[in-house]
Amino acid sequence: MKFILAEKPSVAKNIADALYIKQRQDGFFEGNGYIISWAFGHLLQLYDAKDYDPKMTKWQMENFPFIPEHFRYKVKLDAKKRGKEDTGARKQLKIIQRLINRSDVQLIISACDFDREGQIIGDSIIYQLNRQKPVYRLLLNEWTAEEVRKELATIKPNSELKPLQDAGVSRQWADWLIGINLTSVATLKYQQGTGQALNIGRVLLPTLKIIYDRDQEIERFVPEDYFKLVAKFSTDDGRVYEGIYYENKVDRFKNREELERIEQALHNEQATIVDKKVERKKEYPPMLFNLSNLQGFITSKYKGWTSDKVLKVAQTLYEKKYITYPRTASVVLEESLVEKTAKVLERLKTGLPYEHEIQFAKKKRIFDNAKVESHSAIIPTYVMPKSLPTDEAIVYQAIKNRFIMQFMPVAEYEETRIITKVQEIPGIFATKGRVQLVEGWKKVEGITSTDVILPLVHVNEPVDIIEHQITKHVTTPPQRHTEKTLLRVMETCGKGVEDPATMAAILSGYSIGTPATRAETIKKLLTIGYITMDNKNLVCTELGRNLVETFPVKDLFDLEFTGRLEKTLADIEKRRYSKEQFLHFICQFTVRAVETIKNSEDVTLNKVTRTKKKFEAVGKCPLCGHQVIEGHKGFGCSNWKNGCQFVIWKNDKFLAALKKKPTKTMVKALLTKGTVLVKGLTSKKGQKFDAYLQYTKNADNDYFSWQMHFPDKNQ
Repeated sequence: MKFILAEKPSVAKNIADALYIKQRQDGFFEGNGYIISWAFGHLLQLYDAKDYDPKMTKWQMENFPFIPEHFRYKVKLDAKKRGKEDTGARKQLKIIQRLINRSDVQLIISACDFDREGQIIGDSIIYQLNRQKPVYRLLLNEWTAEEVRKELATIKPNSELKPLQDAGVSRQWADWLIGINLTSVATLKYQQGTGQALNIGRVLLPTLKIIYDRDQEIERFVPEDYFKLVAKFSTDDGRVYEGIYYENKVDRFKNREELERIEQALHNEQATIVDKKVERKKEYPPMLFNLSNLQGFITSKYKGWTSDKVLKVAQTLYEKKYITYPRTASVVLEESLVEKTAKVLERLKTGLPYEHEIQFAKKKRIFDNAKVESHSAIIPTYVMPKSLPTDEAIVYQAIKNRFIMQFMPVAEYEETRIITKVQEIPGIFATKGRVQLVEGWKKVEGITSTDVILPLVHVNEPVDIIEHQITKHVTTPPQRHTEKTLLRVMETCGKGVEDPATMAAILSGYSIGTPATRAETIKKLLTIGYITMDNKNLVCTELGRNLVETFPVKDLFDLEFTGRLEKTLADIEKRRYSKEQFLHFICQFTVRAVETIKNSEDVTLNKVTRTKKKFEAVGKCPLCGHQVIEGHKGFGCSNWKNGCQFVIWKNDKFLAALKKKPTKTMVKALLTKGTVLVKGLTSKKGQKFDAYLQYTKNADNDYFSWQMHFPDKNQ
């Protein structure tokens, strides 16, 4: 018997389906020689400082830096019950332990995601519960049944993934050391009041600095006037075209008087066409999506989307087997995927209006091992969805379209450039026209090009100057960062998009964070109040600005420093650097940083004032009769200190799946009438419907479950 540990229940079901296992028991599937169980992401978390030493329960400056001799793990805490162990995680760990220790289980297979985080999720659980049985690794880029069966036949000893595990724990332990120590000391040093922390993080601060720097550029920007000279020319037969004046390849002039002298010289003069070039040019489609590019594309195109939301939707599509692994930095595919890609394309193109134009070809621009880092670009699988909820359809369609574009004809256009010269002036008038000849891949998303058609003229042909004018313009400041532009800077660690080192930087791991963590970083900056969002623009708050300008550990704001740390983690994966060396450096850095903060000037960056919010009662508790009141996270019984556990959470999973949150009105109706009509619920397929909901106590325990009933259409 072989035991498989998946990262989530949905993935475990994909594996079970691939192995034709139908029998599901409490916490696992079993059949055909396999037992398949699952985690819920991380079931274990690192110890808190107070778990190592009781004196760390209260933050005191003299107790820092705090560096444990060995890092230890415990059952993760319940996000809804502060300081309490997650009972679901504890239960699942016991199930996994019992299954691993069964006498008929000969080997263990970790089937968690093939990345740093997936590696440590699996390893932390398996090695905490098992010390004897051999451990293997299932490495997949998609969860289709065919791929699962194929890769199960070629599992690797988990020991071969030790460098990936080392990189994972190095990242985890380093972030713990920097986060715990510097957040605690910075909060004690720079904040008045209690109840929240001044968050300091290895990836948070350089990301904040990117936004701060752009804000500063905009604030320091001084608009300047500049001028252009535009002339219209006419051929003998009345055909007209326009040209812009250039002198020494410059068309913007700060001195209006200079242009006025040029303009005066145009009166009663004739011009001559001194050069004409017609070139046929090619436009290649944008590269396949990696996660950052996908997030940037969706957030810039659709209102209300965040990079975090794009990642969650893409992860759902991945777990539903519709797309390949989304947390990738690559924009090309491994060469081993040529045959599979051809089959996927054949299925996807069927029935499209431009089907006959889609032709598979093995192109270096698409397939290139040298440009793949760990995972290939995101593409659809051969499993095609029949229908999808709206959000999933948006992301899937974007990935599908980008994939199909690669195998459409290259778009082509004709560019015409005309140079017109007036004898009495030093510069020239330049004119550019463009006509789309081959639409090609642009058909996939209906991208239209604006044609600028110029008259047919010849070199040395004389033309009349029929109009000319000087136009006034004002320079504009740089644009504020959006999630799209910020993700790009994080991905390339500040290198420009056109920089030839950009791809090399991405491939070597020289970046801020990873594809999997960047969205969470932006979300956290917003949540803790270091930045805010103005439409799609990201802007530093006063707290964020104060932190950048005052916090003395400047290395943590430095993109170069952060990039080197991230690259070192990538080098650990490649066996070029050791975990021990990296953690030694991080420990030394943490000690120095703590001392720097302690010795810095006493400044208040943030004042926390805690005002007790008065919550009105919304009804009587169905368990004990006390008042139910609204709290920050839910509607709960006021008798909770005496053990009453009645609560309706604001992030209730049942309601969230229906795209709803509990409201005060809804809860009042439930507590008084026992049922409430809720309108505008959303099904899995994205369809809206109305239903009566009840919140009913379970027969065998004190917990409650939702019941749904549909309105009588005859009423």
